[in-house]
Amino acid sequence: MGAGRASWRTYRLIAGMWIRSTMTYRSSFAMTLAASFAVTFFDFVVILLMFGHVDGLGGYAFGEVAFLYGTAGTSFGLADLALGSLQRMGGRVRDGTLDTLLVRPAPVLAQVAGDRFALRRLGRVLQGLFVLVWGLALVDVEWTVVKVLLVPVMVVSGAVIFGAVMVLGAALQFWAQDASQATNAFTYGGNTLLGYPPTIFAQELVRGVVYVVPLAFVNWLPALYVLDREPPAGAPAWAGLLSPLVAAACCVVAGAVWRRGLRAYRSTGS
Repeated sequence: MGAGRASWRTYRLIAGMWIRSTMTYRSSFAMTLAASFAVTFFDFVVILLMFGHVDGLGGYAFGEVAFLYGTAGTSFGLADLALGSLQRMGGRVRDGTLDTLLVRPAPVLAQVAGDRFALRRLGRVLQGLFVLVWGLALVDVEWTVVKVLLVPVMVVSGAVIFGAVMVLGAALQFWAQDASQATNAFTYGGNTLLGYPPTIFAQELVRGVVYVVPLAFVNWLPALYVLDREPPAGAPAWAGLLSPLVAAACCVVAGAVWRRGLRAYRSTGS
């Protein structure tokens, strides 16, 4: 518990410093936020263009696809906002700047994650929320208490799962300093994948994100539970309720790999 409080305090202080720096130039921030929103929205424009020519995509209506896209986009946006700075981990290991963090009396992961906190990434979160609300307004669902609660739970759990993948990718760079692109395949690539129905992908790929790298728990399984649709890859219907447990397990694995990688790190000596 003490280590957790120290990590959170360190992260909050560093991120807060960068937020204050960003808000010094409010007009610039507003423009970059709007640009971030617009650029990420172009991804959804592709779906809009598709539905200009078809009535469904893989058996899913526009509102259902918007719901999938919005939940995945919001979850990834939250993770990217909080932990996007971990992408620079490989560079820190290569150029030795990680050494300066090791001598400070503060958790290294919190320092790396909070450094150069980019508030402009909030644009991706807002874009995902916009599409999510749009999708919720269009889907025809018989709402229950469980389904209503599952929507915010899946978004938060999905953000934690994406965040755990980012931490795991950063940890792997202790051994392979150029592994950032491989991590992006599961984060940015996973976000794109989960924005579409599982029915349009090869079953081998779908089984992989259900049973191997559990990205399906970000939104496919819980979202299909909400939509009363059959889960992919033969998963049981109640699997959609397991996102919080899967998120917790991912955090345990990512934390263990991070600690092992940190112990294995050898200074550049520069």
